[in-house]
Amino acid sequence: MDRLSSGSESGMAWEQGSVPLIVPVLRLMVVVCLAMSVMLFLERVYMGIVIVGIKLLKKKGVKKYKWEPMKEDLELGNGAYPMVLVQIPMFNEKEVYQLSIGAACGLSWPSDRIIIQVLDDSTDSTLKELVGAECRRWANKGINIKYEIRDNRNGYKAGALQEGMKQSYVKYCDYVVIFDADFQPEADFLWRTIPFLVHNPELALVQARWKFVNADECLMTRMQEMSLDYHFTVEQEVGSATYAFFGFNGTAGVWRISALFEAGGWKSRTTVEDMDLAVRASLKGWKFVYVGELKVKNELPSTFKAYRYQQHRWSCGPANLFRKMAMEILRNKKVTLWKKLYVIYSFFFVRKIVAHLVTFIFYCVVMPATVLVPEVHVPKWGAVYIPSVITILNAVGTPRSLHLLVFWVLFENVMSLHRTKATFIGLLEASRVNEWIVTEKLGDAFKMRMASKGFKKPRIRIGERLHLLELIVGIYLFVCGCYDIALGKNHYFLYLFLQSMAFFIAGFGYIGTFVPNNS
Repeated sequence: MDRLSSGSESGMAWEQGSVPLIVPVLRLMVVVCLAMSVMLFLERVYMGIVIVGIKLLKKKGVKKYKWEPMKEDLELGNGAYPMVLVQIPMFNEKEVYQLSIGAACGLSWPSDRIIIQVLDDSTDSTLKELVGAECRRWANKGINIKYEIRDNRNGYKAGALQEGMKQSYVKYCDYVVIFDADFQPEADFLWRTIPFLVHNPELALVQARWKFVNADECLMTRMQEMSLDYHFTVEQEVGSATYAFFGFNGTAGVWRISALFEAGGWKSRTTVEDMDLAVRASLKGWKFVYVGELKVKNELPSTFKAYRYQQHRWSCGPANLFRKMAMEILRNKKVTLWKKLYVIYSFFFVRKIVAHLVTFIFYCVVMPATVLVPEVHVPKWGAVYIPSVITILNAVGTPRSLHLLVFWVLFENVMSLHRTKATFIGLLEASRVNEWIVTEKLGDAFKMRMASKGFKKPRIRIGERLHLLELIVGIYLFVCGCYDIALGKNHYFLYLFLQSMAFFIAGFGYIGTFVPNNS
């Protein structure tokens, strides 16, 4: 009897405390999250309408610009072709350096009108010797290749690229192509991109699409392919066709060197030096074109650790750049008001900030909390209809993976935890704001070596594979699911249990490719 009375008293105390304190706060959070959901919904619908219009009317960004194949000139000879610099920034790229250097050296272009520049910031002296030897091997074959190293890593990738542009031979170059160390362009890449810049003096950048060579390696890489295919199929295409602007992807693109310098060159003030340069060049009035039909092979991060670091950089950097450039964009007088609104609201605020915050805060925190606080209600249109439409619109870029849609939603919600944390770090300029950890690539050499050893069950070290934040969120969702079954009225328990399971799987490290330390 005493226990029952004490239980009822604690229940009454909870109700008396929750109604005046928790309920108003939770209701406010629901309103804010619903507003963000509507913003994201309208953005996705807008881009869906535009991309359908582009497809039906056949008015892609590339159609706006003149393109003619480069022609020989008997009088000028090879002098009729512009001088091209190809930059390959790398840092301890043991598994892929040969592939990237080989692909760059295999580009078809007059041999006296191209310079391959390997920018090696590696800290491994043995690897530096190997990369240097590889460069000398290609030089002996008649390739004009330069091996440039620094005694520091100031500015990380941006610092390496900026240092490369200071070399004396760069002043003879008209265009610069950038390929990250895992990118393998086809031989005709320059013949398909350079004519855009030659025939259209208002263009500063030609961006190619990425093609993922290891998309089928594991479920995690398939999920990444779905997210990135939407970015390339919709976001880049819409930006190119409507405003001649999109974020430079940092690789597989060709810049007009005069535009790059006019924009202020490479800056290392954020971890998205590529996006920073693109925004500054756009504010100078330069235009960009996206060539979606031109694809460059590259590798997706297949270990969870590498993917988490990459997503931190990709989420923190844009938020921090938004903080630094919002007022500069508003005050700019060289671009139209509509373009400024597009860059600030659509490109930055909705896609780089709202999309991350609403995914985690609404679907992984607020909605589960309404199970515990029945006084707060989420309307069905906000809980079901809007997220369903957004999900379908995001998934259409990868039709072959539509059967994995549920897994993709659960995985994206897990990753939204890190994206949200990184977004706040970027906006507040907190610690880790400039953290730069190069995304680990495994390459073909690693996979062949692992296959030759045969299957061995890896020795699991709990400390290396345990991710506390994911486990905490997983426990929270599981508790909410149990409460919903026992006492709740929302019937969210199926979603809550599935989502908690996804957080537990990630929390215990059972996702992606596992690479033992002794590899």
